[in-house]
Amino acid sequence: MNRPEPPTTQRKRWWPLVKRLLTVAFFILLIVLLVMLGKNVDWNEVLATLRDYRASTLLLAAAACLASYLAYSSFDLLGRAYAKHHLPAWQIMPVTFVCYAFNLNLSAWVGGLALRYRLYARLGLSNAEITKVYSLSLMTNWLGYLMLGGVLFAFGPIELPDSWAIGRGTLRLLGLALLAVTIGYLLLCGFSRRRSWHVRGHEIRLPSLWLASTQMALGAINWALMGLVIYILLMNRVSYAEVLGVLLISSIAGVITHVPAGLGVLEAVFVTLLQHQISKGSLLAGLIGYRALYFLAPLLVATLVYLVLEFRAKRLRQMNRDKRTTDKPPTNPERPAPKRSMAKPPLP
Repeated sequence: MNRPEPPTTQRKRWWPLVKRLLTVAFFILLIVLLVMLGKNVDWNEVLATLRDYRASTLLLAAAACLASYLAYSSFDLLGRAYAKHHLPAWQIMPVTFVCYAFNLNLSAWVGGLALRYRLYARLGLSNAEITKVYSLSLMTNWLGYLMLGGVLFAFGPIELPDSWAIGRGTLRLLGLALLAVTIGYLLLCGFSRRRSWHVRGHEIRLPSLWLASTQMALGAINWALMGLVIYILLMNRVSYAEVLGVLLISSIAGVITHVPAGLGVLEAVFVTLLQHQISKGSLLAGLIGYRALYFLAPLLVATLVYLVLEFRAKRLRQMNRDKRTTDKPPTNPERPAPKRSMAKPPLP
């Protein structure tokens, strides 16, 4: 009588096939999203806009882009300290760069979650560790936003149109609320006696005050550098504080509308809020240059880096598999024949 196979044995048989199918589906989804993004971009307009800039302006804007991506790529270094894993920085920063570029262009579900879990899992991190890294990275980004937005909305020079439901007074109150949330988070991390909570089996642990302060500083630096890129491409026609404030407003609008890369949302907010200071054509030209330098160019580089990471992870898995096979002891080692004693038995 044949015994039914245990569930673990059945799972071992079909799980590799499911993983292959999910991998193929993942790559097909990436290709489809990239093609859709490419169709929505007027490449002739992008190239014409970039040709109209001086080389020095483009180089300066590209340097600000590079500094911003380096700042964001450091977010997961803070995540390493929080999750207490031991991946080296040379493995962490390329992963974060790839995730950020795909996140900006193809939504947080692709860049923030899917790619991060896939790439980190291939480097040996557990799901719990990846979740901690991603959570801290997300908090770092929005802590910087809260701090800068609080200052600019409460005390900055942003003027909203009369047709907007949110007036200047409401924006100022919103800024003060954002600052209160930021200060509250820092106080909680610095002085709370209870350091962890468990929610549905997951541990939520407060970072130290030093780590929380570093989060806020790095997040603010990244947002400030993003605004600097646009400010450079607008050729100093608008004050930096106004450019940064409008960028923060447009980012929230992009999150609310769920439009990948904020296509159209960024431009609409900038034109609405700054058209009284600069012509619409100059604004759109600067924003097209911003999209080319900050969104599209890094996405092309990130695609190549992603392929390299996949190839490297495949080689690393093969090396580990070969090492386990080599180090594995034989299943049925031959027992050595017992040695015969040469001593004579004692005489009676």
